[in-house]
Amino acid sequence: MKFGSIIGFLEEEFAEAHETGVSTIQLRVYCTPENLTDEQVELAKRLCDKYNLEISALWCFWPGWAVWNSYDGYETLGLVPVSTRAERVKSMMLGSDFAKKLGVEDIITHVGFIPENPLSAEYNSLIPYLRMIGNHCAANNQHFLFETGQETPMTLLRTFEDVNTGNMGVNLDPANLIGYGKGNPVDAMDVFGKYVRGVHIKDAVPPVCGRKNGKQTKVGEGSVNFPILLKKLKAVGYDGPFTLEREIADKEQRIKDNKEAIKFIADIWNEL
Repeated sequence: MKFGSIIGFLEEEFAEAHETGVSTIQLRVYCTPENLTDEQVELAKRLCDKYNLEISALWCFWPGWAVWNSYDGYETLGLVPVSTRAERVKSMMLGSDFAKKLGVEDIITHVGFIPENPLSAEYNSLIPYLRMIGNHCAANNQHFLFETGQETPMTLLRTFEDVNTGNMGVNLDPANLIGYGKGNPVDAMDVFGKYVRGVHIKDAVPPVCGRKNGKQTKVGEGSVNFPILLKKLKAVGYDGPFTLEREIADKEQRIKDNKEAIKFIADIWNEL
């Protein structure tokens, strides 16, 4: 069983991951040319060697304005908004090429609020762009992972089937599914479990307002049923890292919470 953290390129973030006791990282990068240089490749490799960390995936941010909620997010998040789609699709392919230089086989992003109506023009116009990304990643021997939360599990499954490049996957963030009010991660495993290639260890409670997401909590204090979720992950043969994502500003509290989360998850996993 491996644990990881999602971090950026700052050395202090690599040091925090090491202090937390993880062995892998999802490396977060804004996919614009100035951030995807050979110098950044060498920096990442040097810091991984220094802190004994392995990059499990590249988490690719797209350029442009983003509002992380269930209201304004429909027009600002991911690859769905038509006004920014072409630029952001290009950024994903740049991220794929950057990941190849790092020897990383999984790239992750939030695709956005994928339309639930498969007959809509908005949905059908998105599919060729996702197929373009999938084919580009396939040429680099990579998988393209959708981080869960902004789409329903059924919509995600249908999208994979319609794109049909054979290299689409899921980065399962159980807290996002609950926090965006899009589904229960335990039930979602029955829909897309075979596609899961990455997992975030994060917890949340459901939204109580139609314009705001549910709040994140410490792992074990929210609505994610981790014992059942982990049982279902083990049943589908998941053997990838469990990547911690505690989104609070207080560093010491974040490290403390993450260390407790590692023990909490490991204890459940080892009893299954």
